Amino acid sequence: MGEVSRRSGFAASAIRYYEAEGLVEAHRSAGGQRQFERSVLRRLAFIRAASNVGLSIDEIRGELARLPGNRTPTKADWQRISRHWRRRLDEQIAALERLKGGLDGCIGCGCLSLRSCAFSNPDDVQAERGTGARLLPDTLRRPHPTRRTSG
Repeated sequence: MGEVSRRSGFAASAIRYYEAEGLVEAHRSAGGQRQFERSVLRRLAFIRAASNVGLSIDEIRGELARLPGNRTPTKADWQRISRHWRRRLDEQIAALERLKGGLDGCIGCGCLSLRSCAFSNPDDVQAERGTGARLLPDTLRRPHPTRRTSG
C-alpha cells in the first residue's frame, strides 16, 4: 500500500476508498497485506485525470468499465474514452467563459445585494429553484463532495 500511495500520489485512505468502490483491485498476501498489480498505478492516474475533468465516482466507474480488464489499455482505448471527455471539457470551458464575463457584476448567487440583482433575480425568484448559486451554469454546479466516514 505504501509504495502504491507514494508512486500514485494518493493517500492510502483514498486508495482504500477506490478499492471499496471497485475502481481498483488488490490481492491479499498470506500475511493479509494488500498487493497491487502494476496496472493499478495506471488506473489511479486515470481516476485523478477523470476527477480533474469533473467526473463523479459513478462516471469514473463507467469509464473504467470501458477499459479492457485483461490487458493494458492501448492508445485506441484511451482515445475512445477521451472522446467522452472532450464534450464535457468544451461545456465546462464555455461555462467558465460565461462566468468570467460576469464576475465583475454577478456570479449568480441570488443574494439580491448588488444593483444588478434587480435585473437578473428580481423579487428573488431564483430562491424557488433551490439553494446556492442558481444562475451559475449547470456544468459548474457539481454537488459538493461528501466525506465517507467509517462507522
